[in-house]
Amino acid sequence: MSTIKTPKRYTITAALPYTNGPIHIGHLAGVYVPADIYVRYLRLTGKDVVFVCGSDEHGVAISMKAKKEGISPKDVIDKYHGIIKQSFSDFGIAFDNYSRTSAQIHHDTASAFFKKLYEQGDFIEETTAQLYDEEAKQFLADRFVVGTCPKCGNEEAYGDQCENCGSSLNATDLINPKSTITGTVPTTKETTHWFLPLNRYEDFLREWILKGHKDDWKPNVYGQCKSWIDGGLEPRAVTRDLDWGIPVPVKGGEGKVLYVWFDAPIGYISSTKEWAEQNNKDWEPYWKDKETKLVHFIGKDNIVFHCIIFPSILKAHGNYILPDNVPANEFLNLEGNKLSTSKNWAVWLHEYLVDFPDMQDVLRYTLTANAPETKDNDFTWKDFQARNNNELVAIFGNFINRVVVLTNKYYDGSVPAANTFSDVDRETLEELTKFPEIISSSLERYRFREAGQELMNLARLGNKYLADEEPWKVIKQDEERVKTIMYVALQIATGLAILSEPFLPFTSKKLKNILAISDQDLTWDSVSNEGPLLPADHKINKAELLFRKIEDSEIQAQLDKLEATKKVNEQENKVVTPQKDTITFDDFSKLDMRVGTIVEAEKMAKAKKLLVLKVDTGLDTRTIVSGIAESFKPEEIVGKKVTVLVNLAPRALRGVESEGMILMTENPEGKLVFVNPDEDGVNNGSTIS
Repeated sequence: MSTIKTPKRYTITAALPYTNGPIHIGHLAGVYVPADIYVRYLRLTGKDVVFVCGSDEHGVAISMKAKKEGISPKDVIDKYHGIIKQSFSDFGIAFDNYSRTSAQIHHDTASAFFKKLYEQGDFIEETTAQLYDEEAKQFLADRFVVGTCPKCGNEEAYGDQCENCGSSLNATDLINPKSTITGTVPTTKETTHWFLPLNRYEDFLREWILKGHKDDWKPNVYGQCKSWIDGGLEPRAVTRDLDWGIPVPVKGGEGKVLYVWFDAPIGYISSTKEWAEQNNKDWEPYWKDKETKLVHFIGKDNIVFHCIIFPSILKAHGNYILPDNVPANEFLNLEGNKLSTSKNWAVWLHEYLVDFPDMQDVLRYTLTANAPETKDNDFTWKDFQARNNNELVAIFGNFINRVVVLTNKYYDGSVPAANTFSDVDRETLEELTKFPEIISSSLERYRFREAGQELMNLARLGNKYLADEEPWKVIKQDEERVKTIMYVALQIATGLAILSEPFLPFTSKKLKNILAISDQDLTWDSVSNEGPLLPADHKINKAELLFRKIEDSEIQAQLDKLEATKKVNEQENKVVTPQKDTITFDDFSKLDMRVGTIVEAEKMAKAKKLLVLKVDTGLDTRTIVSGIAESFKPEEIVGKKVTVLVNLAPRALRGVESEGMILMTENPEGKLVFVNPDEDGVNNGSTIS
């Protein structure tokens, strides 16, 4: 649960997103939705919490984007900082402060960190051979190099990390490295940098993580840390030869910047400082008081930096607390394929809201229910539709709608006073009071999928209670009994309004408005109390739908969009066959190509690929055997005009003499197409064969 039994306050961080593109569902599922759920829960339970994040605006990813788009890094970060910040706001990610690492307060904080460690002698200075692009006339930072991973053989590993096996690398470790700037093979050139000697911190990390957090850190996080520590730690460079970033603030640092993974985590501290200045607070207890619980929410690709490197930096500084937990998630895939910004294989948040306006909570709920907490998971549009229609609409929304409609119908919107409780009533109300503790237990262990399903179980409890008690039938015989039934149902509805807030903040707000309650009226713990959440005679408002059904046509539109993306990617990646050796006009004039018509077609016996055709060439009607049976049915092509090479030497195929060749090409899906430039899918560069 926690090594701090009763924290005085909480500092919660969410990984700083790179400002080299918008935010997609993988980011939400991996980091921001679970972090937001946890923070909203803490606030509902009355905890002192600061939730910080910000745009990561330095490093090679930004430089690469700027080069690709032909603009400056400043143009890139300003554009995407605005898009990302708006997306977070649109989806209710309730940061106390969302900063940016280009801010002066961050430059000052990171520079001061570096200088303190430098003056304490915590760095070692080394001159090493680094990869250099002779054509671009620059050293190649990690992400400007790709090559084969020496550990798993992935041919698209970056110079700092292999995203296939998760291994951290140095660019010089790569086999067959290549510059992503010019595509050339880099040379090596000497340069001087400062390194953090991680080997000095092995004993500390072994004691703190491998012994201290063996039982409370997630297995995927603990396992990766153990593998790193057991493998032996080596010095890690904290500076880079780049022109974009925070200048190295010591003598000899000219032309160099702080390595992004040195400065980015410090962004949590500078963001907290910024928040404190804006709210007249003291930032230091949130980072330096041992009674503060620090939790980092990240994706699995950042485990090493948050659990090994950043804690070593904090330990070297000496005045800072260490993270109590780092509940990293695995990766989310999309329809069976890895999410990819460069290939546009993603569901972008700003585009989602165009197609599904005011349906943020549906996506939040689906991503929570399908979160990649311990292994990679898959988002599918069909599952999204099913979660909405079968759970949010049919269970949660159906229960609330029934309760509110019946209360307005029978009592003009006033909560009826309960009469004598039956055993079922008492058991149901007692069950309701248990849910805050049940959901809390899951959240405190960072089991957000489990917590979300427990919330839905509360809605199931309400639905079952109404279905069993049938107030719409009982009203005809026993009006007093119905008052008690509706009173109990309204208590469950109010419990849902409160406990759903971390998971479904927009729905919770709408439901609180329907029930005419405010955030100040009721807290998380109120649901555990025996007293009524909604007292008798409290007036509620009219019903409004919390969720709407999603139609098959809407889902098909999303699948069609992805299919179009897939085709674009296939076309862009399709290799055009190189031109063959040059021929003379005399060579070409030897080919006799005629327009013909297929007059008969049948499959060749015991041959999967071959069709036997009768073709009217204008000269004669001849037999041609063609390997097109996997692309065409015989009856489809009778009467088809084709291009025929008529002076090809006859050749016997399975006992049938073939006198010519039908000219064909392939479309991007690999399907054969008769040579006709106007045919669908025939592209420039298609080889005629």
